[in-house]
Amino acid sequence: MSSPHRSFSKDDKDTRERFCRKMSMQEYELIHDEQEDESCLQKYRKRCMQDMHQRLSFGPKYGYLCELQNGEQFLEAIEKERKTTTVIVHIYEDGIKGCDALNNSLICLAAEYATVKFCKIKASNTGAGDRFSNEVLPTLLVYKGGELLSNFISISEQFNEEFFAVDVESFLNEYGLLPERELPALGNGNTDEQEVE
Repeated sequence: MSSPHRSFSKDDKDTRERFCRKMSMQEYELIHDEQEDESCLQKYRKRCMQDMHQRLSFGPKYGYLCELQNGEQFLEAIEKERKTTTVIVHIYEDGIKGCDALNNSLICLAAEYATVKFCKIKASNTGAGDRFSNEVLPTLLVYKGGELLSNFISISEQFNEEFFAVDVESFLNEYGLLPERELPALGNGNTDEQEVE
């Protein structure tokens, strides 16, 4: 007949004692080193992901709204660009409703879509100012491979009176004129910012 109390063998007692005792310094350092190794591995993975992303991101990076000074620069911005680069040109004049808001929106979008070349030029500087009267401003022209893909005359009429970068982004995405959004920056090696799996 078995007793209600379980008897422990010598091996069971040894195992239990091993789990219950305090860690030695050697064991602690070994576990701590493993944690440091994991941190180093995460940093290494993050660096590899950044390198791979840079290698796979073909073409030049812009990240800002470029001011074109004249018609010659306007043509160069379109014709001398890579065939795969989308060029978005905002034709504006100071004091025209919607022009400032569109410029501000394009500044934000340029930072998010660094592979797209965002430009602006005053209508009076294009050399074709008679084609761009105040009634058609702001105008947005989209080119790729030197070809005009889309032109949006009085584009601010497409938005509410007050509009922002997200509104312009949604509008351009509706027409398929923006590429996939860039991957967010993978940080500066601080593993608390973003987990790498």
